[in-house]
Amino acid sequence: MNKTEHMYSNIEQHGANLNAIFKTKLDDWILVQKLLILEQTAHKLSTDYCNGVVDYDEWDIKTDKLLEKLDKIIGYKAKKVPCFINGDARGYALKIKSEYCTDITIHRDWGGYGILAPDFKED
Repeated sequence: MNKTEHMYSNIEQHGANLNAIFKTKLDDWILVQKLLILEQTAHKLSTDYCNGVVDYDEWDIKTDKLLEKLDKIIGYKAKKVPCFINGDARGYALKIKSEYCTDITIHRDWGGYGILAPDFKED
């Protein structure tokens, strides 16, 4: 399997893992695409917050809006999955708390947090 095929395989598997958790009824690829777009927006917000472009009050308002969008895509609130937006711009922004990830199959960071929209180009 070449690098591109491996990346596509990882994306497809990640979408299937997400649908096993959230049961979105979205195609695995569509789900991953929607989350990647939201990840990019959330990561830029985290970067702006770390750089002082966005203050705490604005951060709070904007993350609440992004979490509402996330909930519309995956329905994490009703499923009681502890999703959040990471304020540290050095990593991924859309995450699931590590304590929840012990019993699910999902891409994780070194801290054990579940990553909702990883960039598989790096693998």
